[in-house]
Amino acid sequence: MDKYVTSKSKILIIDDDKLIVAMVQDRLTKEGFQVTAAMDSVSGLAAVYQEAPDLILLDVILPGGKTGVEMCRILRNDTRTSHVPIIMMTSRKQTQDVVAGLEAGADDYVTKPFDLDELVARIKTHLRRAKQEKSFNPLTGLPGNIMIEEEIKRRINDKSRKFAVMYLDLDNFKAYNDVYGFLKGDEVIKLLAHILTQCVRNLGNVDDFIGHIGGDDFIAITTPDKVDEICQQIITRFDATVPLLYNADDRKRGYIVTKDRQGKECKFSLVSVSIAVVSNEHRNIENHWQVSEIASELKKYAKSQEGSVYVKDRRTR
Repeated sequence: MDKYVTSKSKILIIDDDKLIVAMVQDRLTKEGFQVTAAMDSVSGLAAVYQEAPDLILLDVILPGGKTGVEMCRILRNDTRTSHVPIIMMTSRKQTQDVVAGLEAGADDYVTKPFDLDELVARIKTHLRRAKQEKSFNPLTGLPGNIMIEEEIKRRINDKSRKFAVMYLDLDNFKAYNDVYGFLKGDEVIKLLAHILTQCVRNLGNVDDFIGHIGGDDFIAITTPDKVDEICQQIITRFDATVPLLYNADDRKRGYIVTKDRQGKECKFSLVSVSIAVVSNEHRNIENHWQVSEIASELKKYAKSQEGSVYVKDRRTR
């Protein structure tokens, strides 16, 4: 299995054909999946909520009061299961049911008798896609923590090339949210995402990586020879643009007034960006935890400085 489809993936088969269930269950178990089965719509729905499967194989015709199409519609309209991939299973004579199933929200279908190799390939494809979609940040559309961790591990394991990991964090962002509200705060986050993406694409390498850790925290991975210019351009563009997200009075003053975390009224400068750069250019880095630890130290120092800054780790050990 590839990096997005792990042995922890749960598959639920809902079909009253015991022979097919046994055959599919045996093959999927050998592939490393965790497999459970239900023989009718009632036990099938119960199993969905009890087992929380990563993918559902659903027969079109079922005993128990509900068809596979009706079950599919129920699952798609429930926020707990709306994201779970559903592959419908049907006989060659049920073309109209295939159409109905797809319209009800099924992701795919297989026709009985089906080839087990093809079924496994389809399952892996849908699991991979679901994992990727789950990993993208809904606000910015950038890869989230699952893909970030995988990419850092990949760069560490690639001994043929040096890397530079940029951690970006906004300063005075909480104060901005308190005064202007979360919707305007989202605009600041999207602004940073846009500037980061443009700078990395225009100044970096074709395979550079950009991710959204969450909130106002971002990451980008490039090479040591590119990182300085990218950081400088991010700071220049962000500092030139972010004042436009303040009203005229606050922009002219250069600060806003609101309460700090202790409830004391304070002046807060306009939002700025702090960037911590971790690289294996001068030292060996063995795992992603080490990258995070170094970045935390650098970010703490960067945020102690006034305005937008970037700080590089220049230590040799």
